[in-house]
Amino acid sequence: MKYILPALLVLSSLLFAKSSDFSIVIKKPFDSALFDITQDYDRDISAVGFSSAYKPSTSSQITYSNAFDYLQSVSNKNGAQMHLVKLDSKAKTNLSKITNFSNFSKAVSVVKTPQNGYFIGGYTADGYIRILKLTQTGSMIFNKVFGTKNRDMLSSLVKLRDGGILAVGTSTTSRNKKDNLFETGLGLSDIYLTRFTKDGIKLWSKKFGTIHDDKGVDAVEANDGSIVVLSSVTQEGKKNITLMRITQNGDKIWLKEYISDEALNPNKIIKLRDNTFLASLNKQDNMQKKQIKLLKFDLQQNILIDKDLPTTYSSVINDIKEYSDGNLIAVGSVRDEANTDGLVMLIDNNLNLKYQEHYGDENYDLFNSVTILHNSQAVIAGLFTDENSQESNMWILKVNKDASIAQISTNVTNFYEKLIKLFDKEIKQNKLSIKEDLTINFTDASLYFKTGKFKLTNKQKIFIDKFCKKLIPFLKINQEFIDTLEINGHTSSEWKNATFTKRFLNNEKLSMNRSYEVFAEIFKTQDKPTQIWLTNILKGSGYSYSKKAIFNEIENKEKSRRVSFKIIL
Repeated sequence: MKYILPALLVLSSLLFAKSSDFSIVIKKPFDSALFDITQDYDRDISAVGFSSAYKPSTSSQITYSNAFDYLQSVSNKNGAQMHLVKLDSKAKTNLSKITNFSNFSKAVSVVKTPQNGYFIGGYTADGYIRILKLTQTGSMIFNKVFGTKNRDMLSSLVKLRDGGILAVGTSTTSRNKKDNLFETGLGLSDIYLTRFTKDGIKLWSKKFGTIHDDKGVDAVEANDGSIVVLSSVTQEGKKNITLMRITQNGDKIWLKEYISDEALNPNKIIKLRDNTFLASLNKQDNMQKKQIKLLKFDLQQNILIDKDLPTTYSSVINDIKEYSDGNLIAVGSVRDEANTDGLVMLIDNNLNLKYQEHYGDENYDLFNSVTILHNSQAVIAGLFTDENSQESNMWILKVNKDASIAQISTNVTNFYEKLIKLFDKEIKQNKLSIKEDLTINFTDASLYFKTGKFKLTNKQKIFIDKFCKKLIPFLKINQEFIDTLEINGHTSSEWKNATFTKRFLNNEKLSMNRSYEVFAEIFKTQDKPTQIWLTNILKGSGYSYSKKAIFNEIENKEKSRRVSFKIIL
């Protein structure tokens, strides 16, 4: 198994990230973990879970006959409390909010509100479900505790289009048809659904299920406002799944049991862009190894794709999301004989596995939730356990679309604005232009190369010298953020009386020569300390005519004969 955890970073709420890899472990004195993650409207990342606290107990002579009463009595001394963490793109902790209650409370799900605040859902040790609504700064708007006379547990919160939420969980059955929550089911447990308005008003609370033991796992809202629910059913010790569709008012439309010869465990359901649905499951093979199964189905109960994703090691998907191109990212855990790692999978729109990556150390690590960011990166929440430790820590990892670990961002927008201000005069004189990706192009026609030429004219040398007297000091002042200064040579696509092969190769050589001439001009005019520094960041390359200047789908051959600069942070 591949173990990857580059430059692992430990944070408290007062520390800044100092690593280039966006792998953030937040340590607390005792066990902690993150279960759900989302992106805020200000592009920050918020995740929820729990962290444990401990207070020395006072002497007590009370004897408890019920374990849950005992748990409740000590939960304020040594128990889990809901924890909200907010990070920006630089991995700076902007918010670390522990909500202390008089009893054990774990947060398992987070949903954004239109005001950039949060709905947070979890459960207590004494069998109740807890829903919080917080402002964007973590201040409490309301705290709802609800449930039946028996024991209940929350699995997920579902965001609804009207701004409200649906709480999906499990309730120990009352075994009493006079219970006004009762719909169907007299097993040991039933699916338990509760719908709230955006203001926290409970619209309805109902139980569903079979005559066996049912557990609500997840749900999603369809385009028509109906709700599709994923749950498990256990009969004679064997677990399978059920799919259910209900109206927005909680009336059952259909319930379908998916029967398999192998034990199935449901984990997540999502609505795809074509208004079909995807459920991620796990099955156990003959070797007692966990394998991944994906089910795609429609509103009429039709199974469209039933796909197994066999893996070398025992693997579990805990969450899955769809990209805008129909591809999917899934996260969970993978276990071999030695340890458990966080698992990232990339899956195509036909549910074929494209690629997988494992992240973790030599102990117990896993991912619980993933969300796709506005820039197609993904951010993942889970838990990380230090080597030779028995205590888990909160873990946030950001990955690129190819599942490689992402880098901590520097403020590109801020650099762009500074460059615009630095070269304000040259921009107004139409000498150069600057793009938001920090590409700088000379726009004065007198600064372009002549056809087939690469030697710099005196006018080009004078302008490059003035340009570098501004740019180089700016880069040195900000050198802690600078990775590369690229000097890219360009050419037009023309080469008189030449075959395609010769035309391309000649232009490739020409573009490299143009890059080198500018590279050399900049380098030799600097003092030695600056030259030594530039050896670490300067990069020259030739683009032949692969990046020629195109305007209205027509090549501008004059503007194609240029060099461009690109700052990479």
